[in-house]
Order: sequence, then structure tokens, then C-alpha cells
Amino acid sequence: MTRHSTARAIYDLLSSMRFAVSLLTILAIASVVGTVLKQAEPYANYISQFGPFWFPVFEALGLYDVYHAAWFLAILGFLVLSTSLCIFRNGPAMLREMRNFREQATERSLQHIHHRAEYDFTAAPATVIERVTQYLHSQGFRFRTVARGESVADTLIAAKAGSYHRAGYLLAHSGIVMICIGGLLDGNIPLKLLQLSGQKVVETRDIPQSKVPPESRLSPSNLSFRGNVNIPEGSSASVIFMNMADGYFVQDLPFTIALDKFHIEHYSTGQPKDFASDIVVIDRETGERFERTVRVNYPFIHKGVAIYQASFTDGGTRMQLKGWPLLSPRAVPFDIAGAVNKTTSIKSGDSEIRLELSDFRAFNIEDLAANDDGSRVETASVSKKVMGQLGSAAADQSKKDLRNVGPSFQYRLRDAQGQAREFSNYMLPLLLDGAWYLLTGVRATPNESFRYMRLPLDADGSVDSHMRLRALLLDERVWPEIARRFARNAVAGSAVSAQLRGRLTESAERVLQLFAVRGLDSVVQFLEKAIPVADREKAADAYIKVLEGVALEALQLSRERAKLPPAPFDEQTLRLVRDSLISISDSYFYGAPVYLQLLQYEEVKASGLQLTRSPGKNIVYGGSLLLVLGVFAMLYIRERRLWVLVKPAQGRVLLAMATNRQTLENEREFERHQAAFADAVKG
Repeated sequence: MTRHSTARAIYDLLSSMRFAVSLLTILAIASVVGTVLKQAEPYANYISQFGPFWFPVFEALGLYDVYHAAWFLAILGFLVLSTSLCIFRNGPAMLREMRNFREQATERSLQHIHHRAEYDFTAAPATVIERVTQYLHSQGFRFRTVARGESVADTLIAAKAGSYHRAGYLLAHSGIVMICIGGLLDGNIPLKLLQLSGQKVVETRDIPQSKVPPESRLSPSNLSFRGNVNIPEGSSASVIFMNMADGYFVQDLPFTIALDKFHIEHYSTGQPKDFASDIVVIDRETGERFERTVRVNYPFIHKGVAIYQASFTDGGTRMQLKGWPLLSPRAVPFDIAGAVNKTTSIKSGDSEIRLELSDFRAFNIEDLAANDDGSRVETASVSKKVMGQLGSAAADQSKKDLRNVGPSFQYRLRDAQGQAREFSNYMLPLLLDGAWYLLTGVRATPNESFRYMRLPLDADGSVDSHMRLRALLLDERVWPEIARRFARNAVAGSAVSAQLRGRLTESAERVLQLFAVRGLDSVVQFLEKAIPVADREKAADAYIKVLEGVALEALQLSRERAKLPPAPFDEQTLRLVRDSLISISDSYFYGAPVYLQLLQYEEVKASGLQLTRSPGKNIVYGGSLLLVLGVFAMLYIRERRLWVLVKPAQGRVLLAMATNRQTLENEREFERHQAAFADAVKG
């Protein structure tokens, strides 16, 4: 007896509406988390986003892959069971009620219905019954006529309309069951079981896919999967990678995808407008070829696998670079050939650093706005970073002038200890504050924004003058000559003693020594230590003038050695000198001994494709349709029942109406029926 009672209690719990609603509430909350939090990302992204404390908490809850979490699939299973039991428990009774006209209603029960009315009639009972049935038929009621009452002459007409409202319950619950079954199919339960048994193991090593062991590979017959692959133009792929926990699975495909051409269009803002891929799908079994174009929201489906256009990236653009030393007294550049996603070694003195080219963009749309003086100052992403670092005036940001500032590329320089910094360089010069510069950005971690250093260009639009000047200012072998030139030209035409000229030469050489240590920063530190506060401002002005003077002499000497004519002593030359001093000072904080200048490139694009096999998708769509139809049926179909009891012996007609819910529409409808029945009975 106890066992029977326990089983009955479990059955009542599982088939109860409260239990199903509770499960639906949990699923709704989980779905919100799955929508807000990007799913199936590499764990490194989540660690960076949430930190070391919250990351393991969210990992234990399975929030990084909610829809495949064991507890989520378990809830889906219980919801299928609970909702199915609800249908099994209540469905037969509802179907019987839909077919039932309730012709067993008695006069006493009709007298207790809220909406009722009574009429007297003098016409023949058959005429009254005919008029009533004609009216009910015109109003869309189905009815059944039976002989009732204490006298066999009494007639009851039982009518109903909107009884399919109850079908909404069955449709909605069946839709929920179908949606949950579809979710279970796409949840890839067989793979979960294989992982639990140890037959499949997540691969965590960064190795070529060809070397991934069988226990980390999934066969083409895998029930359900979703993964991504980047294919460069002219290349192909026959596998995808499925992010899983802290690693991945390699999913073998039943076909090979080759990318013939990638197309992309942009808005004026630089955002992608449309991108598509011309692909060739080659079936592994039959060798049949399918040439298709896939674009966003327009996939190609083959053997149950949908191929979506998801993203795009660089596919290995080949670049010719020129490397300029920044911290050594050399002005001779060296050539470097590299490609995106490839690693190249660079010699830096006695050590070697690795160049890792990571990305290339053929063009960059930036917002350029005008200064009051008519020069152009870039006020979007580049300008804000550059101006924030170097303190230049910003333009009126309410004005916008979107322009393509040309190609850029990103790379990392990694030292022997494995430490790396990321850099972003523009190929073409930008006009900032009325002068032309090459921009190079640097950041220590991917979470930071790039901080940009400006390399000034000369009148010929070349960075060579700046680099030659930098080399001489850092070459202690030429400091005496630069200092002598400065002293000679500074007192030219003046009657000064040799002793004073010698002191001026010594001061100039001392300034060069200070500047070579750490740029302007070392000059400032010297002034703070050696000069009293009261005299520090005058001393700073004097040192800056001397520094500008020796830099100007170094510029002329560099041009002389390059067999170029002397630079004119004008505002443009003086600005080149000042900008060079700032740039050389910034190079000490740049974090790299070399600046890489892009000379030419051969772009290779890559298409990011997402491939999914989702056997439960159509089931979910069908269930969603049933759910919508069921909800609409329950909300908008009103069940109405009418009973008309004709009592010839008393010359009286009793009308009663019942509905599944009380609304103002029911009140108005009953008033309409009252008036119509009064006319039918009296007429």
C-alpha cells in the first residue's frame, strides 16, 4: 500500500502543472544566461573576463556551454516526461469534453447558470424549435436536440462553439515536448556518454589537426555538432574545430570545402555591409562537386550539415617589410619577408627576437575632422589614442569626415624569455596637427588599447631623415663633432673667448649624453636632481634650446653624410627636429628595438565558416509552431455553450449560456442572443 502511495505521489508530482512550470522557469533563466554570455568560447577568454575567482564558479555551473550542460539536458528530459504525463493525464478528458454537448443538463442546473433568460411563446413548439436551430446554425453553433424534462414533449437544444479552445492546451503541451526533444537531440547526449566513459577526451594541446589522436576526433556520423573553420582563398578543409571546455574536438566532415573566392562590401563607416564566399563542396563518398555561394543567413546544406557564412579574417597575406633599428646608432634598415600567421626571426644585437605577424587590414576607415587652422586632425580611434599620449590638441569632434587611411598590420615581437608585445602599424602616413607622420601602436596585453608613437616625415614624405638623425644622436662617436658645430654656429659673428666656446661645447656634449640615456626623460631627471627649484625653469629652457640646437646640427651632419643639400632653416625643419626628439624619447618606452615599415603586400583573404548538424532543429521549429498555435487557441478562442429548453406544456422557453471565462465580450454576446431569441420566440 505504501509503495503504491509513493508511486502515485511521484506520478502526481511529475504530471502536475506546478512542476512543469518550475522546470520551464529554470530553463528560461538558463536561456537568458546563454543569450547574454557568449557560449563555447576558449576558457582563456572567460578567465580574462571574469577573473580567477568567478571563473571556476561559473565553470562548475556549466554557464560557458549552458545548452550542453548535464543539468540543462536533465531538465529537458524531466520536462519531456512531466509534460507528456500532463497530456496523458488530462488529454483524454479534454478530448471527451470537446465532443460532449452536455445534453444531460437539467432544468434545475440551467436555473443556476449566471447568464439565463426565460420567454413565453404561443406559436407551435416545432416552429419555435426550428427558428432557434436556424439561429444557432447562423451563429456558428453546433447543436444536438434531445427530448427532456418531466414531460416527453419537453425539448432540450444543447449547442456549443469554440470547443477547440481546449485543443490549445494539447497543442501547447505537445509543442513543449517537441521543443525539448529537439533540444535533447542537439545536446549530443551520445558524445556526453562517450566522454563519461573515457572513450572521447578533449584535446588541450596546440598541435596540428593531423596529429590529433583518435580519442579527440569525431566521426562524420556524429549526431550533432557545431564548429568553425577559417579557409584561405585557394585552400580547403575537411574538418572543423569544436570548442569544448578548456580544449577542442576535431570533427571530421563527410565532405571537403574549398574556398574559391571571398567577397566583401563595406559601408562608408568601414563596417562590413555584406560578405560572401564562393565555395566548392566535394562529397567524400561520391566525389560529386557542388559550387555554391554562401552569405550571412543564406547557408548551403549538404548531408544534413549547414554551412554558414560567419566571419572573415586574413588568410596569410604576404608582406615585404623594412626594419629600422630604434635604440642603436645605426641608420641602415634591413629587409624582412613574412606572412600573416607565420613566424620570422630578427637579429637584435647579440640576441634574437621572433616576429609573429598576426593580422592585416587592407583599409581602415577613420574619422577625420578639421582644425581651426584648416589642418586635418584625425579624431577617431587613432587620434584619440595618439592625442591622449602626446598631448596634441583635438579637433571639434562634432564634425565627421570618414576617410580610408590605408592598410595596417599587427604583429607581436617575442624575446628569448617568451615575453611579447603587440604592435599595430599603418602603412601610409597620416596628417596630424598639420604634419605628416607614420603611426605605430603598442600594447602589452590584448585587453589594453594601443598607444601610438608618431614618426615624423621630411619634406620628401620619407622617414629617412628622422632615422638618420636618430642614429647620430645616439652615436657617441660623433657627439664631439656635433657639439663643436653647435658651439661654432651659436657664437658665430660674436667676439667670444676660446674658453667660453669650449664650455659651450662641453655643455652641448653633456646634453647629448643625457639625451642618449633615456631621451627627454633623463634630461628632466637631471634637472630635478642638479638644479634648485628656483632656477629649474630657466635651466630647462636653456637645456631645451641647446638640445634643439645640437639636434639641428645633427640633422645637417646626417644630410651631409648622405650627400644631400643642407636643410633650410625654417619652421618645417625646426618642427621635424622637435618631433624627432619627442619620437626618439618615446622609443625608449616603445618596448621594441626595431620599427617595422610596410613596403608592399599581397593580400590573401580567409572566410570564417560555421558548420552545424542540428537534427533537432526542424523538430524545434515544428514544436514552436504548435506552441504558438496552442497559446493563440487558448487566448483567443472562447468556448461558449448554449442550452435552450422548450417546455410546450408551460408555453415557456429557458435560455442559458456558459463560457470558459468571464469577459465583457461574453456579456455583450449574451445580450445579443437574448434579443435574437425574443424575436424568434415571439415571431
